[in-house]
Amino acid sequence: MDQPIGELLRDWRYRRGLTQLDLALQADVSARHVSFVETGRTIPSRSMVLRLAEQLDVPLRARNRLLLAAGYAPIYPERPLDDSGLGKAYEALQRILRGHEPYPALALDRHWNLLLANNAMNVFLDDVDPALLEPPVNMMRLGLHPDGFAPRVRNLAQVRAFLLPRLARQVAGTGDPELSALYEEVLAYGDAFGDHGEAPVPDPADIALPVRITYRGHELCFFSTITTFGAAFDITLEGVAVEAYFPADEATTRLLGDLRR
Repeated sequence: MDQPIGELLRDWRYRRGLTQLDLALQADVSARHVSFVETGRTIPSRSMVLRLAEQLDVPLRARNRLLLAAGYAPIYPERPLDDSGLGKAYEALQRILRGHEPYPALALDRHWNLLLANNAMNVFLDDVDPALLEPPVNMMRLGLHPDGFAPRVRNLAQVRAFLLPRLARQVAGTGDPELSALYEEVLAYGDAFGDHGEAPVPDPADIALPVRITYRGHELCFFSTITTFGAAFDITLEGVAVEAYFPADEATTRLLGDLRR
């Protein structure tokens, strides 16, 4: 059974750690009005639903659900990334990934599924279990699975200690059951590597957590950045992230240049 609008808004307020007064102050409404909405004594207007959702940083997909629960039509579209209506965004992603070569880069959806990748990503995808490359390819699974490229990550404990809390924050922030299931799955992979201790402390000289991976007898060292679409008004685009890897040392820079040639 679908939850009423008041319960949904209260759940999001709890998730964000806000009191009714906190939310009221942020949304410039009275705490009494917030209380009446949450208890069902008042059905909020369409604009009020959107105002409260904005202050609660509710994802666009969930905003549509809030609107439906309040009796209004959803306003945020969701289309496949290769839909003609998203042609410009798709082309932009391709240009970003190609322009980053000879360094690896990929585009992911909100569940860590691979959408696009450039040719340089082969240094990560090389020699993994073909079953893990069956669509949809999940990069969180691929990176931490014993049959993925995890055995080639030299600082796997550090990488796991970074990625798992990041995924846990996503689960807490979105309440997404698919992300929750993915978290429980990859958390269990640690046993395959005897991961029972604490991860080494990162080197203070590093500008970001490095990823050290072996590739055909060579060791490559990367750091990464994440780019998202600003002010996206499409559910698909809101969930897209581009992860770009940069060489963290001269040896990696030279080797990637040689591989491209």
